[in-house]
Amino acid sequence: MERVLHSGGCHCGAVRFRAWSSPDLHVFQCNCSICEKKQNHHFIVPKSSLLLPQGSEHLTVYTFNTHAAKHTFCKTCGVQSFYTPRSNPDGYGIAPHCLDPGTVRSVTVERFCGEKWEESVQAHQSIRAMSRAAEKEETPP
Repeated sequence: MERVLHSGGCHCGAVRFRAWSSPDLHVFQCNCSICEKKQNHHFIVPKSSLLLPQGSEHLTVYTFNTHAAKHTFCKTCGVQSFYTPRSNPDGYGIAPHCLDPGTVRSVTVERFCGEKWEESVQAHQSIRAMSRAAEKEETPP
């Protein structure tokens, strides 16, 4: 799989990240209670694919219900650039709209029925594998 180094961050610039992923993004649009409210769209990467070179001290976390998802956002501007999704606690969901321009070739959006989360995650054939590190995976510089 072809991979590029994406970079991005929050609105105020306090939080900056880099992540290895395909230039062709597979983005999930979830309709669970929180994703619906904040219009969360995200693509999934393994934890080892994301580096936070700036701003960890500006992050805060919100959890609810099962507390498996870690909704991470900037304390200054409130933007969630990435978070730990319940479906992939071993990875991150990155907001494609928080990426700097120039590394995305295409975006495919798939709806995910978070209202029926357990049913949906069982029925999805590949969502859990999206956060597994590939062999010889590069780590962000």
